[in-house]
Amino acid sequence: MAVTKIRKISSWTLLASAVISVAVLVIFYTGGVVNPGEEMKEYAQTNLLINWVYVLFGLTVLSTFIFALWQFINLFRTNAKSALTALGVLVGFAAIMLIAYSIGDGTPLPMINSDSAEYNTETWLKVTDMWIYSIYILIAMIVLAVVAGSVKRILNK
Repeated sequence: MAVTKIRKISSWTLLASAVISVAVLVIFYTGGVVNPGEEMKEYAQTNLLINWVYVLFGLTVLSTFIFALWQFINLFRTNAKSALTALGVLVGFAAIMLIAYSIGDGTPLPMINSDSAEYNTETWLKVTDMWIYSIYILIAMIVLAVVAGSVKRILNK
C-alpha cells in the first residue's frame, strides 16, 4: 500500500472514531439522570458509554494483533533473524505477564461493598496485580533503555 493510502485510511478511521465518540459523549451527558436530586449522579446512558469503550478497546487489541502478525510474516520473508528477534520480544512480554500474574496476591480484600464483591476473587485480584506489576516492570525497562541509550551516545562521541 502506498503511504498516501495508509494515511487516508488512518485519517478516516481516526475521524470516524472521534465523531462516534463525541456523539456517544453527547448522548451520555444529555441522556438524563436515573436518580435526580441525589448526591451521586447516575447517568441513564452509562451502559452505552461503557460498551463504546469496550468496542474501542477490542478493535485496538484486534488490530494490534493483526498488524503485528502481518509485520512478522512480511519480516520473516525478507529477514528471518529480525523476525525471530521480534518474536522474542513478544515471548518476553508474555513471560513478564506470566511472572507478574504468578507473584500477584489473591487474598480477598476485607470489607468490600456488595457491588465490588463480584470481583473480589483470587483470579481478578491476581489479574489486577499482574497489570500493576507489569506496568512497574515496563517503566523500569523504559528508564533503563533511556539511560543506556544516553550512555552509549556519550561514549560513542
